[in-house]
Amino acid sequence: MSKTVLIATDKPFAKAAVDGIRNVLDAAGYRLALLEGYTNPQALRDAVADVDAMIVRSDLVSADVLAAAKNLKIVVRAGAGYDNVDCAAATATNVVVMNTPGQNANAVAELAFGLMLQLARKKYTGKAGTELRGKTIGIHAFGAVGRCVATIAKGFGMRIVAHDPFISPDAIARLGVEVVDSVEALYSQSDYLSLHIPANDKTKNSIGHALLSQMPKGAMLVNTARKEVIDEAGLVQVMKEREDFRYATDVMPACDAELKSFADERYFATAKKMGAQTAEANIQAGIAAANQIVAFFEKGDLTFKVN
Repeated sequence: MSKTVLIATDKPFAKAAVDGIRNVLDAAGYRLALLEGYTNPQALRDAVADVDAMIVRSDLVSADVLAAAKNLKIVVRAGAGYDNVDCAAATATNVVVMNTPGQNANAVAELAFGLMLQLARKKYTGKAGTELRGKTIGIHAFGAVGRCVATIAKGFGMRIVAHDPFISPDAIARLGVEVVDSVEALYSQSDYLSLHIPANDKTKNSIGHALLSQMPKGAMLVNTARKEVIDEAGLVQVMKEREDFRYATDVMPACDAELKSFADERYFATAKKMGAQTAEANIQAGIAAANQIVAFFEKGDLTFKVN
């Protein structure tokens, strides 16, 4: 029997991405169902009722959604982070959860530098800013995005240091990046800190006053990861204590209004998460998700399973 794959995207894929996904599924003899730009969570629960697989972006795949999906076997998050999917509930209902690591990496890395330049150049107000060349950039987590950040940083002529306890120091050093053995050592020498850690029980609220206050004069934290990893009370405290400290992010914090009230020139946040919002990333992540679904059903491939 033909499989039905639902694309459920509050923030729709680019048309080229949908076309690419459709081509992959057509070749496998699968049927495509489409739910785009929905505003009511009930619409998602209704749409999943009879599907075999689902592709999402930042859409919330809750226990309620999974309970409504009687035939669902696999959910693929088109992107790296998958904290929008209730993995425990998926496991309990025998649903495989996958992500598409690396497909959005360059888009996120380029955005990180766009955010750095936004504040380094005083939001382009005409005031004298600073250059990236010769500065030290610290990369917290050296996965696919971190590696792309390092590549771009070399072009800017920056010194690059990184910390990631899950990747061998030799693998990092082979890319011409200095390895530091602790988070504290990373932050204490980074003029720019590019943050790429996932949001989990160990990392949530882990980046706060203790770490940020150790950063050099004129330092900037750039967060293209998740807002949950930031201890916002600690961030506000550092921003108040140090008129030289800057924060740029594509995940608007709950303290957005407060930061704007006293540090507007030193703070910038995009209205929505923008890391994967490029045509190229849209297409790559979407097509990768479709290929992973076909490989799962046809070959039992669990390469990118995360639950």
